[in-house]
Amino acid sequence: MPSDTALHQEFDRTLWQGRTDPEPDSERWHQKIQPLAEGAIPGCALLGFACDAGVARNQGRVGAADGPAALRRALAPLAWHRQGPAYDAGDVRCEGDAMEEAQQELADRLAPLLGEGHLPIVLGGGHEVAYASWSGLAQYLAASDEQAPRVGIINLDAHFDLRNPSYVRSSGTPFAQIANDCAQRSWPFQYACLGVSRAANTRALFQRAAQLNVMVREDREFDATRLTALLQDVKTFADHCDHLYLTIDLDVLPAAEAPGVSAPAARGVSLALIEPLIEAIRDSGKLRLADLAELNPGRDIDGRTARAAARLVHLLTLND
Repeated sequence: MPSDTALHQEFDRTLWQGRTDPEPDSERWHQKIQPLAEGAIPGCALLGFACDAGVARNQGRVGAADGPAALRRALAPLAWHRQGPAYDAGDVRCEGDAMEEAQQELADRLAPLLGEGHLPIVLGGGHEVAYASWSGLAQYLAASDEQAPRVGIINLDAHFDLRNPSYVRSSGTPFAQIANDCAQRSWPFQYACLGVSRAANTRALFQRAAQLNVMVREDREFDATRLTALLQDVKTFADHCDHLYLTIDLDVLPAAEAPGVSAPAARGVSLALIEPLIEAIRDSGKLRLADLAELNPGRDIDGRTARAAARLVHLLTLND
């Protein structure tokens, strides 16, 4: 059950609005999305994480708690191309600074979704969502009695988010927390961070990434001439994993494409280069869970960031 400080809000139909076309086979997301019900046929399950307490602790620009609603509104009018169903499982809401309670509530919501065969896509929320997403996946895998599962974490992000959580747990610490959790479970820690900005990460963070054997590809390594090599890097990484968890911090995109984030990127990696990587991860057959983080609608311009995020959700769900 939700705690007093991590509250669950059910499906809100008012967020799913859009045009309706008279032609046959012209449905859009708002016409096809369903509230998640017990015993539902496995499909794509959207679950919001309305929290930016981690961003506040990380001294960032707050507002990502409003991200899940904005993302749903942007996704609602997009054309429907799926074969399988899609569900809205509502939101986990963080009250005040109760980040840890909200993370636990999200994990407790994700584990049964995975057990029921759904592909959960979490709509953030600050990037503290990553530790909650991981915790839900780990909870599910631990219950399956799989021995030392090889979970590949692929983070599209301008930042490592490997800060030391012993000082303060925040949106800047989730992957350090995951590394610690893997060590406690005697599971391998397999982490790829793609789109990292050297200007936005200290030497200490690069050193920590090296110590943890993180696969690092910097933003300046992304261009059309290197895309084939980058795709091969992702494939090789996935080949050494049993399961994949994809997390997308929208600040990996250039500020012109994603102004509505906590920390806009001066350079970033364009959608045109991000999308083929996401397709490769989606089509690997190993993707178990995905989330999108840091959508801050109060800082957005003409809904650009929300539209980019909605396009990525649409892309992630096309092959089912």
